[in-house]
Amino acid sequence: MNNGFEKRKSAAEAKFKHNEEFKFKVTARRNKLLGLWAANLMNITGADADAYAKQVVVSDFEEPGDDDVLRKVLGDLQANGRSEDEAEVRRNMDRLLDQAAEQLSEE
Repeated sequence: MNNGFEKRKSAAEAKFKHNEEFKFKVTARRNKLLGLWAANLMNITGADADAYAKQVVVSDFEEPGDDDVLRKVLGDLQANGRSEDEAEVRRNMDRLLDQAAEQLSEE
């Protein structure tokens, strides 16, 4: 009887780990897509756009939550004379989170 409990416990732990890894991958993908979106607005193209997108992904490791990513992208947009505001960047973060989840689910 204890063996059945252990199997269920192991399955639950494996599912939790898989879900956490998926969330991490979705967030990283979202940040990459957000970086590419912002790069496009700032007329950054090609390898430079990819490099910028990687900077956005890395910025997420500064603190828990999305505020670090928001600050980076919004600050960079404003420094480049763009008019996008916090609400617009957050809307794109939400939209791109859904897009990232779809992309990863299809892979």
